[in-house]
Amino acid sequence: MEKQKSNRSRIIGIRLTPQELAKINGLFNETTSRKLSDYVRNVLSNGKVTIQTRDRSVDDCMAELIEARRQLQASGNNLNQAVKKLHILKTTKEILDWLPVYEKLVEDYFQKLDEIKLRINKLSEKW
Repeated sequence: MEKQKSNRSRIIGIRLTPQELAKINGLFNETTSRKLSDYVRNVLSNGKVTIQTRDRSVDDCMAELIEARRQLQASGNNLNQAVKKLHILKTTKEILDWLPVYEKLVEDYFQKLDEIKLRINKLSEKW
């Protein structure tokens, strides 16, 4: 059995001061409602709304992890390019010349990986 869609054809108009509107908008922004009209209808009919709470420590953690991922990807890309370069070299001399560059990139990559592990351990201790 299909649920019938309600046709909202009636309008209730109210006048507010700028301060009252700002307060309502502030309360609305803290909820999970997507539209102000949904929020107002919910408050008027139920008197209850679901308030969205944000944990700032999670935001800080996510920002740090995103930055760590970006750094790791950059190091991985550099390492990948060095491997491709090593594969196209023809002579032993060219390979021996490129080998220190490759080894430095591998070292940098694993250093970044260790830094990320330390960051994750510090973040897990906070929680």
